[in-house]
Amino acid sequence: MADQDVYWRLADHLHHLGMGYPVTEALVEILKENYIPLEAEIALAVPTGIVPLEVAGIDEILEHVELSKPELAEILERLTEKKLLFSAKTKDGQDGYALHQVGFGFPQSFFWSGEDTPHGRKMAGMIAKYFNRHVTAEAYAAETKAFRYIPVGQSLTPELQAVYPLHLMEPVIENAQLIAVAHCPCRVAYRLAGKGCEHPTEVCLKFDEMARYVIDHGLAREITKQEALDIIKMTEEAGLVHFGDNSEGEIKHNCNCCGCACWNVGNIRRRKIPRDLIMATYFIRETDEDVCTECGECV
Repeated sequence: MADQDVYWRLADHLHHLGMGYPVTEALVEILKENYIPLEAEIALAVPTGIVPLEVAGIDEILEHVELSKPELAEILERLTEKKLLFSAKTKDGQDGYALHQVGFGFPQSFFWSGEDTPHGRKMAGMIAKYFNRHVTAEAYAAETKAFRYIPVGQSLTPELQAVYPLHLMEPVIENAQLIAVAHCPCRVAYRLAGKGCEHPTEVCLKFDEMARYVIDHGLAREITKQEALDIIKMTEEAGLVHFGDNSEGEIKHNCNCCGCACWNVGNIRRRKIPRDLIMATYFIRETDEDVCTECGECV
């Protein structure tokens, strides 16, 4: 009974993240599939910081467990290798760890590599069961949206461009220090579940700390800025939606989403969840019907 209780406690712990996990029995089943009881107890000791990718040093985590530092370090590294924790260096150079938040590693880390494995197939089914419209709506219910649509500034000349540069993909890429490309977790999971989607998969861009994490753990490969721009151009031509962090700076990832497989855009397209519940959009076109002559130039 105690072993079962730890999974419900961990589910509640994950719920209190800034981008938290709505607690359901389906979530508990996912946790049971991925954590042994001791690992779940260790995950409970990792703080639920508000900011995704903000890591806690091993000494901070050690305060909440009855293990030696080497024992704790071994388990934290094992959880990182199992793609259940984000890892990076703290400001003072310690090994640091953070829980994956919704959209910042969960459930993406199961699928970023694009590998077809028995565990990946099982996770595809379990994640599909968990992330129904109600769970997705609750996960993104905050007043300030975690993600926003980011356009590509290719259709208008710069002097006519009415979208601020911070809302465009090109400056995001130009300002990044490190860029990686992973496979789209939505489409990989969709295919592992036996469903069809013909859109390209290796189009999920990661920047800076997130890029370093996915590269170091074999979940993605490093690319140049020009390669990233080429990917954006290719996804634009494929009709994909550019989805990124709702931030003026410090953007960590860009998804290029389709309406058939994407956990977010797919729900919007199928009218299961209103667009404004999931993503922020800052430049919706409005037509002044009193002066519009229907000349077609705006198209």
